[in-house]
Amino acid sequence: MPKSAPPSINNTAFDCPHCGAFTTQYWRKLFSQPLRRDNPTPIIPDEDFEADITNNRELKENTRRNLIDFCVKSKTGNVFEEAEHRHLYDSIELSNIHISKCYNCGEFAVWVHDRIVYPPTRTGDAPNPDLPEDIVRDYEEARSILELSPRGAAALLRLCIQKLCKHLGESGKNIDQDIANMVAKGLNPLVEKSLDSVRVIGNESVHPGELDLRDDPDIAKKLFKLVNAITDQMISHPKTVEEIYGKLPDKKLEGIKQRNERAKKSIIDRFISKDE
Repeated sequence: MPKSAPPSINNTAFDCPHCGAFTTQYWRKLFSQPLRRDNPTPIIPDEDFEADITNNRELKENTRRNLIDFCVKSKTGNVFEEAEHRHLYDSIELSNIHISKCYNCGEFAVWVHDRIVYPPTRTGDAPNPDLPEDIVRDYEEARSILELSPRGAAALLRLCIQKLCKHLGESGKNIDQDIANMVAKGLNPLVEKSLDSVRVIGNESVHPGELDLRDDPDIAKKLFKLVNAITDQMISHPKTVEEIYGKLPDKKLEGIKQRNERAKKSIIDRFISKDE
């Protein structure tokens, strides 16, 4: 079993809050440097700034590349290092704020005292790799707010189910009707129960009734497992079967086709003989 450990200010190896890998973390100091009077506020480059840099032929190519790289990284909203390293003769070391850098993904985490303030701490199971990308965003947002708002996380997971129904060919407008349609098509009873569980609990989180997730946040945590289980049954499992089936030799596939045709013809002939 691979090692795993939650992020801790006292360790040099733990589960990265970005990529999730258990790996070495490198700690950094932070320094404060006053901004110049001609630029008294932080610089956040916009599209116009990036266009000006791209079209400025007076800049050296290496300078232009570094500036464009700075613009691209700034737009992500992530913490990063600049290519240029400044002298620290007029800088002051900051205390009680720390930076850790992941060996695996190279991303930074920002700590105040002994807790992470960036990136948002995620709890609950990581999303199934086959969960569609637009649903993953809602799923990850639910993970980031689970500890602060189990109700909010449950509501987002209900939205995940709604989008998942649409991905599977339903309207995505009425979850009850979508689930009923899938049941009529032969939905696995366990998947049906999973869908209904997420639907009902998510709905109660928006319109609280007898269920109060503030009293039982573990229910919200289990919803992540259910969403992944639904994805596994409805997307991952069929995908695996199709991949294996698609690798069968052409002669075998033709034999299967002929067998199925014979079976269908046999059934049709049986009913024809009854009518005669």
